[in-house]
Amino acid sequence: MVMQPHPGERICSIELDTPTITDDVVEELENAVNQLILDGLLVTPTLYESNGHQDLKTVRTRGLPDDHVGPVRVVTIENLESNMCCGTHLSTLSHLQMIKLLGVEKGKKSKCNLLFVAGTRVRQYLRKCVKNEKALTTILKGGPDQHEQLADKLQKSLRVAQKSALMMSRDLALLEAERFIIAIHSNGSRLLSLHRKDGDAEFMNIIANEVTAKNSDAVVFLTVGDEKGSGLFLLAGPEKVVSAVGNSVCSVLEGKGMIKHGKFQGKATKMKMRAEAEALVKSNLQ
Repeated sequence: MVMQPHPGERICSIELDTPTITDDVVEELENAVNQLILDGLLVTPTLYESNGHQDLKTVRTRGLPDDHVGPVRVVTIENLESNMCCGTHLSTLSHLQMIKLLGVEKGKKSKCNLLFVAGTRVRQYLRKCVKNEKALTTILKGGPDQHEQLADKLQKSLRVAQKSALMMSRDLALLEAERFIIAIHSNGSRLLSLHRKDGDAEFMNIIANEVTAKNSDAVVFLTVGDEKGSGLFLLAGPEKVVSAVGNSVCSVLEGKGMIKHGKFQGKATKMKMRAEAEALVKSNLQ
């Protein structure tokens, strides 16, 4: 059993030699521990001058190192147990005030970590929980007893909305591609240059695939993301055009990318240079 601080929180954990423990056992353990704290059992340290003392045979310990020399310190909790320990201890369990067990998380192989807070940290933890509870009540527009149900409903609604947005984005990409294909037939334009702030990589690839499949001579330069910040870019078309200007476009946009499946795709950090990048593509078509 190993006790250690929990990263990022004022939470401690005890490593237990079992894969898991049930909520009922955690509750039973918490009640038992807090009863001992209420009883105010005395905590008494005893110093033995050597590790060969007869009383040490009844003490819980992992054992001392083979090269240990000197006295041995044992801490005894009144009428409960004795343990070897070199740390700082309270004089009575009542000083702990109380302990709140927070449940278990998966630990190392065949082990689990039992999380807990003690003393003033229980109040601090509860204060944080109440603050979060009030915030969720405002956001979810329902009391604490409804939080789980309302959050689940919100997640389901979000998934439906995301699916609808995805379908509309795909439909829009197909419409943009069709609009350009019609423009090719009417005015002979070879270049489709388009930026969409709320687009994504799939949006760009749908347009590029649709246009180049129906006109192998067309060149597609697409970008998505923040017009003044970062985003994604895609250049597709005849291989000689993509190979000739792809790296230059990437450099102007201060991005990183590569040719994959006949398209030069990458991330741009300077989308405000889009006009200059488009001019490079146009100059290569002349």
